[in-house]
Amino acid sequence: MSNVTVITTASFDGEVLKADKPYLVDFWAAWCGPCRAVGPIVEQIAEEHADKLLVGKVNVDEEQALAQQFRVMSIPTLILFKGGEMAATVVGAMPKEQLLSKIEPYL
Repeated sequence: MSNVTVITTASFDGEVLKADKPYLVDFWAAWCGPCRAVGPIVEQIAEEHADKLLVGKVNVDEEQALAQQFRVMSIPTLILFKGGEMAATVVGAMPKEQLLSKIEPYL
């Protein structure tokens, strides 16, 4: 069982912006190699930090409006939302430690 939620345009506001914990959103696509590399890392982070972090994925092919709304120009893009606001943005694939170093200040 994964701790990662599939996010859609319809569920975004209620799921992410109204969340009571920081929310890491992974903007990805099935055809994107670096996205597939980051996927397992994002799932590990979701599992290890389940007590203080929510994690979701947005398929940019299926949810183009969300990708445009947050100006996602290249994928993978991970955006951390805290209190309904964008707190941090990470673009591109990177090792788990590097990704954690970018989001941990907000947890």
